[in-house]
Amino acid sequence: MPATAAAPPPPDQAREIFAERLPVAVRYAELLATTGISHGLIGPRETDRLWDRHVVNCAVVEVLCEADAQVVDIGSGAGLPGVVLAIARPDLRLHLVEPLLRRTTWLEHAVAELGLDNVTVHRGRAQEVDLQAPVVTARAVASLDKLVTWGFPLLAAGGRLLALKGKAAASELEQAQPVLRRHGVRSAQVHVLAEGTAAGPVRVVEIVRPGPGRAERAVSPSSTTG
Repeated sequence: MPATAAAPPPPDQAREIFAERLPVAVRYAELLATTGISHGLIGPRETDRLWDRHVVNCAVVEVLCEADAQVVDIGSGAGLPGVVLAIARPDLRLHLVEPLLRRTTWLEHAVAELGLDNVTVHRGRAQEVDLQAPVVTARAVASLDKLVTWGFPLLAAGGRLLALKGKAAASELEQAQPVLRRHGVRSAQVHVLAEGTAAGPVRVVEIVRPGPGRAERAVSPSSTTG
């Protein structure tokens, strides 16, 4: 295995979020910086910003996950955000869905090495797996209209799609209105997390699958800050 010295040290923000789980997060960062790069899961130029741009950027999303929830991460790739959430929140049960063999093989090795007994890796497309959970996550996978089409069958009624998006999150949500209306969506918003930090702002579009058990409000590209 390549040397792990390439992984930068964790910033204070990572220490705060991961707390006693920090050693596991550090080992994950080392895997990303070595075999993650050699297997083509992330680019070699990402090494210096592994923590802020990737690990912590994903970890802050844990505040949107209810206790003891099952989470399906579609297009998991290098485990962003799925593996990160599993490290930060051992109470969560993560299902990582990824169609490419080389990526699922890497994920399985990473999960085993990190000792993450709350993670299951599934090879396949979101449309092909037989899973259902209250939360579906996705990062840098597809447009919102596609994520809704792929993610809603995996969500229980009233479940939430959490899509990590960039600066255009609000406008993407606005553009997705026709698809949301076709699916009967009445609750959607943009959460803005970690503002004023090196890892932020992190924009997460939350779209609720229609169903009982959750209060609904009219769809609009509104924002909340956390």
